[in-house]
Amino acid sequence: MSLLMPKATAVWLVENTALSFEQIAEFCGMHALEIQGIADGEVAVGIVGLDPIANNQLTRDEIERCEKDPEARLVMLKIDLPTPVQRTKGARYTPVSKRQDRPAAIAWLLRHHPELADAQVGRLVGTTKPTIQKIRDRTHFDMANIKPTNPVVLGLCSQDALDEALGRAARAADRARKEQERAARRAAKAAAAPAEAAASEAEQDA
Repeated sequence: MSLLMPKATAVWLVENTALSFEQIAEFCGMHALEIQGIADGEVAVGIVGLDPIANNQLTRDEIERCEKDPEARLVMLKIDLPTPVQRTKGARYTPVSKRQDRPAAIAWLLRHHPELADAQVGRLVGTTKPTIQKIRDRTHFDMANIKPTNPVVLGLCSQDALDEALGRAARAADRARKEQERAARRAAKAAAAPAEAAASEAEQDA
């Protein structure tokens, strides 16, 4: 089983454990210098750490075992999860066995990627806007038992689908930011126009 979101996992391990750079690098499939760059704030800037314990990839005991022995290497938990498959044309279908996982996936997406629109969250995990709103407002009937979990880990969507949605959200945010900047410049220009006109008129009168 390959590690999901290795760079985000490395960020979490750097910030929350006493593991060596080599131990983290080997577990995440990265170079030790990249891990040092993360620790120095030069690599993975802005990436939210992904907790491998919450996502059932490691146990706290396994991390503590390796913290005590720099020569030890982390061993990933083996989980029997179905491999996400690329969706074909048609409405998104979520297996009955996975539907109970959707609230946890929605909660994770709202927490870690608030830039995603409700429609994007709905497409990723196969849910509805009312359900998303209930979890956002914490009025969902099972809210006390919902544990935010990465939808990729739950098998509700593929990593490619999540990355694509995040890319679209980032591009949309960039477009909105640029439009706001253009609107601000237009407003500033419009506000300055009367003053410039008055000054010009005063010069002519003089």
